Amino acid sequence: MKSGHLTILLVLTIAVCAASCAQEKTALGNTAVVPGVESTAMPTPKRDLDVPYVPTHQMIVDEMLRMAEVKGDDVLYDLGSGDGRIPITAAKQFGTRGVGIDLNPVRVTEANQNAREAGVTDKVRFVEGDIFKSDFREASVVTLYLLPAINLQLKPQLMEQLKPGTRVVSHNYDMGNWQPEQTKTITTPDGVDHFIYFWRIPEKQS
Repeated sequence: MKSGHLTILLVLTIAVCAASCAQEKTALGNTAVVPGVESTAMPTPKRDLDVPYVPTHQMIVDEMLRMAEVKGDDVLYDLGSGDGRIPITAAKQFGTRGVGIDLNPVRVTEANQNAREAGVTDKVRFVEGDIFKSDFREASVVTLYLLPAINLQLKPQLMEQLKPGTRVVSHNYDMGNWQPEQTKTITTPDGVDHFIYFWRIPEKQS
């Protein structure tokens, strides 16, 4: 076979392989395909996420729990719980019961795995759910790391569901005109300032 024909054949073969691989990648949602291995797609949220996942530095976790005066007889709800580090830390340090709610099933799976590794599955659990459709009336402490607009959207639900005196702590974002009892600035080792806000649910107005 002449060298020119060989070159054309080689180019055509590469093009066909590339097209085939592209089709596989698109069909599987960018999941890597390994010959002889059954592919497993990652679970996806039931709707678009309200907040991107950004882990809270452990320094901030510890300070949030301190400001809320978390104890062993508390019930802590973490709304948008990510990898579960806030309820897990509270369970390890104080024996606190905790529930984490997150819209992302990947984060829920990760958080439950972290709870198993920490040995606190008798104290905490993590569930996939929409915080705006969730019932957290039993909470004595609520922790948040959301966004300003989400905090404001959530505020009426907090006021309606939670008992007077329930403690609410938010990382970085306030609640508009609801004045916090305490605020604190923490600088993490990377030089970034973080802000923590603390409130108590007020008495219900008649």
